[in-house]
Amino acid sequence: MQAALPQSDVWPVGQLCQAIAQVLDARLNPVTVQGEITGFSRAASGHCYFSLKDETGQLRCAMFRRAASGLDFAPRDGEQVLARGRLGVYEARGDLQLVVETMRRAGQGALFEQFLQLKARLQAEGLFDAARKRAPPAQPRGIGVVTSLHAAALHDVLTALRRRAPHVPVIVSPAAVQGAGAPAELIHAMNALARLHRRAAASEKRQWPPVDVILLVRGGGSIEDLWAFNDEALARAIAASPIPVISGVGHESDFTIADFVADLRAPTPTAAAELACPDRTTLLTALQTQAARLARAARHRIDTQGQRLDHLALRLGRPASALAAERLRLERHQQRMLHALRLRLERETARLAHACQRLPAASAPALQSARQRLQSLAQAWPLAAARALQAERERLTRAALRLDLLDPRHTLARGYALLQTSGGLPLTRAAQAQPGQPVRATLADGALALTVQSAEVSPVQRGS
Repeated sequence: MQAALPQSDVWPVGQLCQAIAQVLDARLNPVTVQGEITGFSRAASGHCYFSLKDETGQLRCAMFRRAASGLDFAPRDGEQVLARGRLGVYEARGDLQLVVETMRRAGQGALFEQFLQLKARLQAEGLFDAARKRAPPAQPRGIGVVTSLHAAALHDVLTALRRRAPHVPVIVSPAAVQGAGAPAELIHAMNALARLHRRAAASEKRQWPPVDVILLVRGGGSIEDLWAFNDEALARAIAASPIPVISGVGHESDFTIADFVADLRAPTPTAAAELACPDRTTLLTALQTQAARLARAARHRIDTQGQRLDHLALRLGRPASALAAERLRLERHQQRMLHALRLRLERETARLAHACQRLPAASAPALQSARQRLQSLAQAWPLAAARALQAERERLTRAALRLDLLDPRHTLARGYALLQTSGGLPLTRAAQAQPGQPVRATLADGALALTVQSAEVSPVQRGS
């Protein structure tokens, strides 16, 4: 046995820590410890840091990369393990520390065991089934956030929502996210949002926006810190919520009962906010693209219908143009007829003169008679031509009157309309139209685009 050190000796802190470490190493090491893992983390260097605890104590542990690479499982909070290593003192802080060399499972911790039992029971009841889960709305009118007002997760969520969808109202329903009373507060906060949603849906004034999705969020922590989200009553409240719930509890590696029951699970609170609403920039870009497509389609439609209208106008024809063409044709016939009469008269005169030269003097009386007859014919030809021309003019006038009576514009001016299908075919019977069919009505001063509301066929009227 070593002799007691004299009280007058003064120990420097570092030397005292080294002496304690030497005593521990000489009297206890190596040592095997059983406990529940808590606060497990793996540094970028590959070293692992955690604590082992039980009902009465807690011990800090470090497992360096060489030893950690030999593990055959992934340690996580709540697991019961057997850790074998050497006790020492971390001189920089004066902490008692177990440097773990080997570690194996020794059964799951009490909290983790409760977690697995509740998970199995709720899963058997169907609370985790994908069929009962609802997709959050693509365009929420309002977003509810359930978390602590002092949580960093609230700041992350509000920042993400302001960036992605500043136009969507956000309502925060505060609740504790850690501690014995946290589950009841979380349930109360969710129920408050549900009541607000029902009031907004029933109210015409819409003083509050309807909450279309709830974000249940909290930052990371140990299994004890997140234990409120493993509460059975909270899980059943999430399943019964009339509003879709997105859970964003802890980090990506953390899982709680709330994550399994929620309609959608996000790895982090920020990711939950991003899943709740689409990016405003993306929506505006899509809207601008659709507006440009609609404008192009409208311009193309207008151009096409304009060309079709021009074509129909040409097919309909203009009675005045036809009448002018007939007058021009009549004038040409009149000129040709007068020219033919002059030529005929000149030929007959020449033939008569030639015949007179050939006739002897004795035939003077006959010549005189022929000359008189020719004169009579010469006087009769203009009169006959004038009569024929007058007859043709009268016939043209009658034709013009009949043609003018057939002009559809007169009919349209009396209140009638010309109905045509979108393909340009005339509609003359009610049976040709179908409800909802677009039609075009041509009036005396323009055209109307109409839609058939109903088509009723009247029975045929028969005379007595």
